[in-house]
Amino acid sequence: MQTDNIFRSILRALRRAWIPILTFALTYLIAVLIGIFLVHTGNAFALSSRDNIIANAQTSSILQAIHTGNRLHAALLDFGANLFAACTNTISGLTIIVPYPVAAYRGWVIGIVSVDSAHLSRLADPSSAFYYILTVILQLIPYSLAGGAGVNLGLAYLRPRPSYQGEKWLGLPKEAIRDTLRIYILVLPLFLGASLWEFLAA
Repeated sequence: MQTDNIFRSILRALRRAWIPILTFALTYLIAVLIGIFLVHTGNAFALSSRDNIIANAQTSSILQAIHTGNRLHAALLDFGANLFAACTNTISGLTIIVPYPVAAYRGWVIGIVSVDSAHLSRLADPSSAFYYILTVILQLIPYSLAGGAGVNLGLAYLRPRPSYQGEKWLGLPKEAIRDTLRIYILVLPLFLGASLWEFLAA
């Protein structure tokens, strides 16, 4: 019975936040597609940005864990990094506007790494394409949920709908805060699954 109540409360939170979640997902997806298009058409700026991002990432603890063969550790580090980024997106969602350019940049980065170090497409090989596309989808979903939850919270602060009338905490409707936490019940395992897939299935 308690599990059913939690499940229903999560669905209710998703229904209330579906527009911000959808707009966040579309922003992310469009940016990914733009990034893919640019590198596959030989755009010099996109390709050089891709190379610089990969070069700067070589000293990260995640890649160091991969180089030592500890992919599980790398996956857990990636999970922590993604969760931290998602939390900042959720908090910045109080501004309503800020998370969207952040999502666009993150999506663009994901798009431009669709080519390898030789600038050859990772989408040319079916298995590589499947891995890349599924990784993008698995990341897009929790990032969209977290970002959308934050924007929903910001909207509830500015113009609370009837379902968010009532008690407040620091000016924020308590029910909107609870909805954010309910959505994070999904965000946490989705990010963990995405990181485990990305680093253990490679």
